[in-house]
Amino acid sequence: MKTLSLKEVRYLYKTKSHTVRAVDGVDYDFLPGTFYAVVGRSGSGKTTLLSMLGGLDIPTEGSVSYGEKDTKSIDRDRFRLDNISIIYQSLNLLPLLTAMENVTFPLTYRGIPKAEAVKIAAEKLGSVGIDPTMHRRLPSMLSGGEQQRVAIARALAAKTEVILADEPTGNLDTENSQNIVQLLKDLATRENVCVIVVTHDMAVAEQADVVVKISDGRIVE
Repeated sequence: MKTLSLKEVRYLYKTKSHTVRAVDGVDYDFLPGTFYAVVGRSGSGKTTLLSMLGGLDIPTEGSVSYGEKDTKSIDRDRFRLDNISIIYQSLNLLPLLTAMENVTFPLTYRGIPKAEAVKIAAEKLGSVGIDPTMHRRLPSMLSGGEQQRVAIARALAAKTEVILADEPTGNLDTENSQNIVQLLKDLATRENVCVIVVTHDMAVAEQADVVVKISDGRIVE
């Protein structure tokens, strides 16, 4: 299993009046088999950091690497397909696909036979509390919390070595939040997955193996 590393990472962007240092000189190693909670105030750089870890953005300075590979020099679409699952705050479910199809789509795209993909998807949908009667519903037919659980099931089904999640329990009630956190903890512990969760929920952070606090674009342990 590979380590996800940041070395002197900075991410800068310009407004009309000044340059914003969204991430400002971060050095950190995220290890396999560990459940991380990334916390900090709004605007502190948490989501920007997550985007760079997932290869959605590249640093203005410094490097993000997975094992020996710098994300600046790899096929980042393939990187996300094969190595990293992302649970987006906006969910990014495909609106014309059913709940089941949203979960199976990345699996079949990777070449997994349809029957096997359906079996994996059904198991993961069940693990997040999505009843089989909901499998054929489009996202628009599901509540916000149900859509969030489908997005989480899609990430779980991919069986990647890293899971990144931006506020994965934001639309869930207490019971479902606890279930999702336990699933993520189990993945880290039992399957040696690196799980990195951005959260404002201190109940989630309290369950993490490591809490990474960010302030003004910098990690403050």
